[in-house]
Amino acid sequence: MASVYSFISNPEYQEIENAVAELQSNELVKKIFLDKTAAEGQSGKVQGFVYDNFLSTETTKRIAEASVDADYILLFVKNVPVEFGQFAVERFVEVAESTGAGMVYSDYMEVRNGVLTPHPVIDYQEGSLRDDFNFGPVILYNAEAFRNAVDNMAQEFTHAGFYYLRLKVSQQSEFIRVPEFLYTIDETDIRKSGQKIFDYVDSKNRQVQIEMEQVVTGHLKDIGAWLSPECRSIEFAEDEFTHKVSVIIPVRNREKTIGDAMASVLNQKTGFKFNLIVADNYSTDKTTEIIRSFAEKDKRVVHIIPDRKGLGIGGCWNLAAYNSQCGMIAAQLDSDDIYKDEYTLQKIVDTFYSEKCAMVVGSYQLVNFDLEEIPPGIIDHREWTPDNGKNNALRINGLGAPRAFYTPVLREIKIPNVSYGEDYAVGLAISREYKIGRIYENIYLCRRWDDNSDAELDIEKTNKHNTYKDRIRTIELKARIRKNK
Repeated sequence: MASVYSFISNPEYQEIENAVAELQSNELVKKIFLDKTAAEGQSGKVQGFVYDNFLSTETTKRIAEASVDADYILLFVKNVPVEFGQFAVERFVEVAESTGAGMVYSDYMEVRNGVLTPHPVIDYQEGSLRDDFNFGPVILYNAEAFRNAVDNMAQEFTHAGFYYLRLKVSQQSEFIRVPEFLYTIDETDIRKSGQKIFDYVDSKNRQVQIEMEQVVTGHLKDIGAWLSPECRSIEFAEDEFTHKVSVIIPVRNREKTIGDAMASVLNQKTGFKFNLIVADNYSTDKTTEIIRSFAEKDKRVVHIIPDRKGLGIGGCWNLAAYNSQCGMIAAQLDSDDIYKDEYTLQKIVDTFYSEKCAMVVGSYQLVNFDLEEIPPGIIDHREWTPDNGKNNALRINGLGAPRAFYTPVLREIKIPNVSYGEDYAVGLAISREYKIGRIYENIYLCRRWDDNSDAELDIEKTNKHNTYKDRIRTIELKARIRKNK
């Protein structure tokens, strides 16, 4: 019979009492390592354990040492109340035994604001390199794979211990998701999806991000996917274009914001010729009328409507980039947003020339509909560095804004015809060969409001988005391994 050691760091015993009782009565579970505070007065299989810094490599090493006799390690990675379903632990172990997986995780139920709802998770891929990948709060590790991973750890981390562990385990064995709701938790993080997506770039988490970058960089080197800083430089073909820059705005049904976005472009002060291409994707509100009114007053506005329906944001971008009036540089502006001031385009172009790059990514400020700053404020993506940005990009979930592309390269690579993650996909592909320039000062205002496409996504749509980005990373990972070979 397999032996399971369980590790629970929650110091509040009343929150984990039901889970501990279930583990006490389960014959597969041999030891239960509770936080020393929670373990006081407990008996049976319970032992005290010091979780001074749960996320550190030191903790993973002590778990490995305490589990030398275990076949499996049942790890509680989030301090929330957990209630197991019928034969849940047995199911975890059965799947692990049947597949030889290094890790097994499952879907779960959650009580959110008093309402019980299902929380499915997604399958792990090679490209699931995000440090915030959601395995759920309860994970079963193969103890031998866990110990081997710890033995192969060459660095010490304060915050990235379990991320380090996960990538080390993934190098030797498979991760299996059980598409069954094996347990229920009380969810305490009830923020909207549009608020959670910026956690990884919050400045207060900067040291955490540095450690995560070191971990993923080492992993990419281990598997042959790391890229050196050297890049192909760009010689700009200025004579092939009538305009230096085209700002491209794909839009559908944004009557409340499209006018502000267009005005922020037309107010730009530059030393070069530019235009504005608006790809109006069959709007059914007053958006088309607003765009037409701008085009009638300013010849710099190019109003195009796709000749086919069913295009996503990426498809609209391709349509604009291949338009005969598209400039040498194609600059992005979302229909919800505006440029910070009248010098944004000039700063973008100056960066292209100074860095001879194929893409430029700026920094932006999160604001509400009234342009008042909201947390976390300035998003400057300082994790994108000249020496390692192209590698760290496989860990993070976006590249920043505004984005601008050297049009010949954009036409060569093309943007996937989707409406989520299309910019990330093309940015990764560009970074494989070319330099991406950075502007670390704020040049863009990103307006967050209830009608944003990602303001409040349900779990199915969130999972769909994350699965797509993980697939993009998987494709890119394989491409980089082939490139290195």
